Amino acid sequence: MIMCSGLANSCLEPHKLNTYDTFYDCMSAGYKESFEKIESIGPDEVNEYKIFIKFFCTPESNEEVEKQETKLEV
Repeated sequence: MIMCSGLANSCLEPHKLNTYDTFYDCMSAGYKESFEKIESIGPDEVNEYKIFIKFFCTPESNEEVEKQETKLEV
């Protein structure tokens, strides 16, 4: 998860939340966590600093990439 400010045109360092068994689980958690973080920051700061959150679901190792590639080929 990466929190950014549109006003400052910059982002904080990425923060790893967790690992997930599937891409779907990761995406679902990413949207949920992003929404919860925006809610906890509150509308005043989100609006003032144009805060937005982005996240990526990526494999942690080459072994996982190979498993995904194999899985996709089946």
